[in-house]
Amino acid sequence: MWVQLIVFSAPKEGYRPAEWEDGACGGTFAPAGADEPSYGRFIVLDGASRSYEARRWVDLLISSFMTPAPDRGATGPPELETGSLTSWVREMQDGWRSQLPATSDYIEQRKLSRGALATFLGAELVGLEGPAPSWRAAALGDTVLFHVRAGRLLTHFPLLRSADFGMAPEGISTQRDRLGEVSDQVLFQQGSLAVGDTLFAATDAFAKWMIEGTERRDKALWPLLGSLTHHAVFTRLVAEQRKAGALEDDDVTLMRIRVTSSPPSALVVCL
Repeated sequence: MWVQLIVFSAPKEGYRPAEWEDGACGGTFAPAGADEPSYGRFIVLDGASRSYEARRWVDLLISSFMTPAPDRGATGPPELETGSLTSWVREMQDGWRSQLPATSDYIEQRKLSRGALATFLGAELVGLEGPAPSWRAAALGDTVLFHVRAGRLLTHFPLLRSADFGMAPEGISTQRDRLGEVSDQVLFQQGSLAVGDTLFAATDAFAKWMIEGTERRDKALWPLLGSLTHHAVFTRLVAEQRKAGALEDDDVTLMRIRVTSSPPSALVVCL
C-alpha cells in the first residue's frame, strides 16, 4: 500500500505567502531493505496570529514531530499517547525559551510572556505493508482530520460542528503553566484504511467550510477536493469562497493523503 500526499495553502487576503502562519508536513517510511513503506506520519498546525512569533513555534513543532534529534539529547518525535505528548511539549517549551532574545523593552517582554500558541493535529499511518492498515491521530484544537471512502465521509476528528469553531481554540502553548492542557484536553481517534481511501486535514477556516458542506449534504464537496491538482486551483477556490462570504478570511491549509495500491508514476512540482 502506498500514500500520495499533497499540501495546499493560502495566506490571509492581502498577505504574502511568507506570512502564512499555518504549517504542515508528512511522509512515509520503509524499513531497511524494503521496497514498500510500512509507516507514515503527518502533522498540521495553525499558529495563532495574535501570539508571539507563531511561525517559529509552528516550525519548531513540525521539525521535531517529523525528525528525531538524538544529537542534542532529545527524546525524538512523540508517540501518540498522553504521556509521550506531554513530555514532548515540555521539551519543545524548553527549546522555545532557550531561543528567546534578551530584551529590556517592556512591550517586548509582555509579548514574550504571552508566548505562542498553535492548534495541533498529529497522525500516523501504520501497517501499510500488511493486511490491516490503519490511521491513528491526536488533536488539540480545531484542526480537523476527515476520512473519506468512495466519495462518502466516514468520520471527521475532532467531531466538531460548524457552530463549534470560535476565536480562542485550544492548542499547544509555549507557556509552561498551560502544559496541563495537553494531558487534560488532547483527543485521540483511530480508523482502518483501505486502498482508495482519502484523508484530508485542514486548519480551522477551511475545516469549518468543509464541515458546513457536509452539514448541508453537498455531494460535490469530496469530488471537488479530490480533484484539486494545482496550487493555483486551490487559491482560486479560496478566493471565490471568501468573496462569496462562505469562507472566513484566515490562513488556510488543506493536506490530502490518498491511499493507493501502487507508487505514483510521476512526481509533479507546482511552481
